Amino acid sequence: MTLQNDQKLHSPLPKNKNSRITRSLGRMVRMMVIYVLLVLLALFLMGPFLWLLSVSLMPGRNIFSSPPAIFPTFIDFDNYVQVWQFMNFPKYILNTVIITVLGVVLNVILASLTGYPLAVFHFKGKNLVFTLLIATMIIPSYTAFIVHYLTIQGLHLGNTYLGVVLPGAVSVFNIFLMRQTFIHIPTDVRDSGKMDGASEFRIWWQLVLPLVKPALAVISLLEAMSFWNSFLWPIVILNDTELYPLAAALTYLNGQFAYNFGWIAAGTMISVLPIIILFLFTQRYYMEGLAGAVKG
Repeated sequence: MTLQNDQKLHSPLPKNKNSRITRSLGRMVRMMVIYVLLVLLALFLMGPFLWLLSVSLMPGRNIFSSPPAIFPTFIDFDNYVQVWQFMNFPKYILNTVIITVLGVVLNVILASLTGYPLAVFHFKGKNLVFTLLIATMIIPSYTAFIVHYLTIQGLHLGNTYLGVVLPGAVSVFNIFLMRQTFIHIPTDVRDSGKMDGASEFRIWWQLVLPLVKPALAVISLLEAMSFWNSFLWPIVILNDTELYPLAAALTYLNGQFAYNFGWIAAGTMISVLPIIILFLFTQRYYMEGLAGAVKG
């Protein structure tokens, strides 16, 4: 009995327990370090946005004074009220909404129609076509400005919303995303539609598209941000400043009121607020769609 008790006292179980506790503490420390680093990175990336928000709440202050006033001493919305009264924000917001809706709808439809056959059809040269499409992604988009301008003018679409939207109506990245998403759709879905006598277009529209909502949400969000914030191409193609989207109108404001940075900051905050709200409501679909594309 004494020997058995001595063996129990010298059992290695306490060492294993201590090692498990040590490993758990090590994992907790590593997770805490990771979270702290992620929070610091998030604050660093949000720095310009937070500074812009702070500047928009500082009326009548010179933000470039020494030392610079980074944090507002009190919250005041005079900049927002004054810039809203001066600029025709409803008109510019309406222009931006029209351009954004047209751009998003065209991108979703064209990317889906292009990605679907590249994913499910079998035809000669399919891989070559897909390779050529992907190869065009290395070409900077700004190098095609002259070609786009001449094309839009040749179609007599200058100074129109459609002329602003057409050069960005289709994106190779969106086609790639939709192709990768369509690949993961079970073949039974398409086969069941064929058995019911449905056409290929009806299968795509009624059976397949409802299954790829996350990818459609990703395209919609990315293109909504792109068209909402576009300013260079609208300035090039639009002669009438009344047709400017909000970002282009704010650039015009920057040229007139370079010394009233509070107005510029307030106008910029008004312009980015809809995109922030849109992302908050669609972030779940956004992450699901990107995960599906990466998995493909």
